[in-house]
Amino acid sequence: MGEQFFVYLSELLGKPVLDRDGRSIGRFYDFSMALNNDIYPRAKGVIVCTAGFPRRYAEVALADVLRIDGKVDLKIPIAAVTFQDVKIVSEFALRRDVLDQQVVDVENKKVVRVNDVHILRVDNQYHIAHVDVGLRALVRRLDLEPVVDLLVKFFRPDADYLKAEELVSWKNSQVLTLGNQKNVLKLDVARAKIAKIPPVLLADIMRDLDIFEQVSVFRSLTFDVQLKVFADMAPDDKAGLVGLLEDRELVQIIANIPSDEAADFLMSIPRDRVQQLMRQMESQASKRLRTLLGFRRNSAGGLMATEFLSLGLNATVADAMNKLKASVDYPGSFNTIYIIDDQGRYAGTTTIRRFINEPFDRPIVNTCHPQKVFVRTDDGMEKVAVLIEQYKYSAIPVLDENDILVGSITVDDVMEELIAMAWGKYKDQI
Repeated sequence: MGEQFFVYLSELLGKPVLDRDGRSIGRFYDFSMALNNDIYPRAKGVIVCTAGFPRRYAEVALADVLRIDGKVDLKIPIAAVTFQDVKIVSEFALRRDVLDQQVVDVENKKVVRVNDVHILRVDNQYHIAHVDVGLRALVRRLDLEPVVDLLVKFFRPDADYLKAEELVSWKNSQVLTLGNQKNVLKLDVARAKIAKIPPVLLADIMRDLDIFEQVSVFRSLTFDVQLKVFADMAPDDKAGLVGLLEDRELVQIIANIPSDEAADFLMSIPRDRVQQLMRQMESQASKRLRTLLGFRRNSAGGLMATEFLSLGLNATVADAMNKLKASVDYPGSFNTIYIIDDQGRYAGTTTIRRFINEPFDRPIVNTCHPQKVFVRTDDGMEKVAVLIEQYKYSAIPVLDENDILVGSITVDDVMEELIAMAWGKYKDQI
């Protein structure tokens, strides 16, 4: 096996670059990297800058580099190096795109700042191995490591600062920015691990990012994970995405989340954007949302979701079981099934617990709760909350003036609204 060792990017910055005849042509400025899905991306070139003013920049292919060891020795003469007056624009560079940037540490599920880059050299190839997020990395970049180490050893010989470096493996790092472009570096290993972070934690991670980085992380997720994360985001964070996500992205999200959540979201964004989005939605989905948006926000109609599971009067327990099996990914309340007649009028409510042990041929209507508990679309949230507390139901059906079942309200919907009301009333006293 060839020569192998680790080096920090900060130890290379500013080192002299010499041509094949030993003449100085400038100083080491950055590594340009191959932008691909390698777990540990490889450097493809060295970016050199002149020491004078104004600075000039050149990129030298790694194949033309003899060695990097305290200085950069090239295999080519200075005449073969082409300088330009502006910075080299490469797809991916360590100093520009990783150093001092925020990354998602997908192993520890948090956002961290990169203070240095740990590079592995194998023969004459250079790969990103880790990002250093520790205080010691900052001290190293200031060239104060020997002095600070000495002081720490004297005053705190047992300090964690002296014992371990805070290195995060590159394969567990998700870069959020590429140069001045707010975009996600497509490292599949990190993206796969991000997708495994619970959506509520991902939503929390995103709160630590600026809005451009939030969009970058959001777009890196699979669509199913996007829906879950969106549901767990704070209203302000959701509204912040509106300005940067394209209409087609928002329409796709709105069409695939519960209608009550979609209505709440649409109520929080500018009216002209709502109309713009509604025009691009399928007519049926648009019609449902327009109906919800027509109700007062704290009324039963404003709180309800238009997705619910229902069966006809002639359905059996077997039909109910098949309905549940076919609705595993259903966005609405899964535990409750409503019984309706041929005109959609409400006839009763049953739950899994009430029919799970019943014979398959038993009419499902015979398993319904004895009381027909429901609310009207114009009833207030207080009535909904009282009924849920009184009967301990997880969901309440919502009927229109003709007894047609038009929606369902879950206990979660009520709790969210009550918490929001309480917070608005008492936040100044906390």
